[in-house]
Amino acid sequence: MGTLALHPGLLGAAQRKPATPADRPAGPIDLSPERTAIRAAAVARGDLSALTDAEVMLELRSGNMAAFDVLLAKYRKPIINFMYRMVHNQAVAEELAQEVFLRVYRSRETYRAEARFSTWLYRIATNLGVNHARDTKHERSASTIYLDEPDPETGTTPDVADSTPSAEADMLQRERMNAIRQHVLALPERQRIAVLMHKYEGLDYKQIGEVLKLSESATKSLLFRAYQTLREKLKDFV
Repeated sequence: MGTLALHPGLLGAAQRKPATPADRPAGPIDLSPERTAIRAAAVARGDLSALTDAEVMLELRSGNMAAFDVLLAKYRKPIINFMYRMVHNQAVAEELAQEVFLRVYRSRETYRAEARFSTWLYRIATNLGVNHARDTKHERSASTIYLDEPDPETGTTPDVADSTPSAEADMLQRERMNAIRQHVLALPERQRIAVLMHKYEGLDYKQIGEVLKLSESATKSLLFRAYQTLREKLKDFV
């Protein structure tokens, strides 16, 4: 995967531009005296690795730019990978990932932890990915989303159905991959996004629900319907 470098000038522009309401997590963060002491000691050492993501964001809010580097180091690759699976274009994925982190930076002064930081982050990424897909819908072909494509970093290929790896011929495998692409593209938007987050990013039902603003039970139902549809459509290939 490519690297993501945020130019200081872009951060300057972000500092002047306020965060949009959709990017702002709401609700107070409650730091106990013990956590406050841990945070202070970590900051004094210059080591933020002992802090939670929310505490790192508080450090960023207070003007500690090292905190932003911590968040970039932790989430840069996962967000680029997530965006890549949504848009299937490396350059666009990196541009969208950069915009995700710029929005995080712009939101630093208004940040108040509500859900997990990662949930908030993926919500921003999902909104950007969906908007990009809608804006460029006329430019995309049926090969936009590759659910069955090998992961660009691990080289592994996740299986949609709960089955053991196939030993079928190469031609059948290609037909299967093409069928998966077609049927994933045909899923309703929320189902498609939920499958990507569940299969590739390892988000649980609660996290996916928070990203999509659904209850946990509604998220389970959403994924159940998506996987049932895919299994039914792909039953001849598994």
